[in-house]
Amino acid sequence: MNETDEEIAAIVRTARSFVETRLRPRENAIDRADLIPENVIAALRSEALKLGLFAFNMPESLGGLGLGPRAVAAVEEVMGLTSMPLAEAFGHLPMSLVHVADHQRDWLLDPLMRAEKTVAYALTEPGGGTDLSSIRTRAVREGDAWRLNGSKTFISHCTTADYIIVLAATDTDARLSQRLTAFVVPADAPGLTLDAPFRKLGWHGYPIAGFSLQDVLVSNANVLGEPGQGLAVMMSTINTDRRWSANRANGMAMRLMELVVPHVKDRVVGGTPLADKQAIQIMLADCDVDLETSRLLALRAAEAAADGADVAVWSSRAKLYATEALTRIADRVLQIFGGAGFMADLPVERIYRDARGLRIGEGTSEIQRLTIARALLA
Repeated sequence: MNETDEEIAAIVRTARSFVETRLRPRENAIDRADLIPENVIAALRSEALKLGLFAFNMPESLGGLGLGPRAVAAVEEVMGLTSMPLAEAFGHLPMSLVHVADHQRDWLLDPLMRAEKTVAYALTEPGGGTDLSSIRTRAVREGDAWRLNGSKTFISHCTTADYIIVLAATDTDARLSQRLTAFVVPADAPGLTLDAPFRKLGWHGYPIAGFSLQDVLVSNANVLGEPGQGLAVMMSTINTDRRWSANRANGMAMRLMELVVPHVKDRVVGGTPLADKQAIQIMLADCDVDLETSRLLALRAAEAAADGADVAVWSSRAKLYATEALTRIADRVLQIFGGAGFMADLPVERIYRDARGLRIGEGTSEIQRLTIARALLA
């Protein structure tokens, strides 16, 4: 679907109103508690569903809005205008769900789309990091079932999800493209043990933890996609989530700019507004160029997704630049606010902390650089 600029603007207005009236008032309390109560986020998901915002990134074939990449990017930017845990109210579901089979719709897809169930996905393993070729979690077929053993770490929302999409090796002798399989594992499956959530620098209230699998049995009906096609299944999510990271970073940078520009106009130092100081003007100009360059790269990545171009390299370019630019913008804005920016009374301090994680999640900056370099040298 290719929405007009007016249609995208209308969707953004609805999303922004939801953020400003329903999500932002809860930011400070959730950040300080490092917890978002399940009943609170469930209620907010229901509100988003009624507004037509929930699972906005899903195609029509799965019961979603079928928005085009430009519209999806615009809403993802709005998600960046609030904190990481509260943005989850939008229900940005993993694109791996496009591989859902007909027999999985009633117990998996439909409840997810109605905001009745939640799902996480698990790739990263202890000692493995982003390298999918080193996955040690194994799945062995036993008749009509599979037995899973292994462990995962740094998995978002695994402690609160109803289902976890687990990537496991099913043919260790095959090349990587045929070695892995994706399984939908119920979070309460016997043998699945959840670790306590990690304490983190940022993203407070956004649970990240690990878990282990010891002789976990799942039905063949729980295979997402086909056996041996797990890499393709997960790449459906990875590329879209890298663009999501870029757009979310751009939204966070936009909020910083919305905070700092009025501040420098109002704040008077030595008898003149900060806005009149050339040093401040230079910092603002650098922020502006970083942000607008990031948004243009993210737009180009969205266009590549719409055109069926080499979306992987464009997703990496957008994610790399936007997340690193956000770090620079957050540092400059905090410096301009001075002591006030260092205090937790303003969202500047939280955004400064939260920005750092975006350069790690969904593939580190170094992985993005390798992806770009390999495309150039191919």
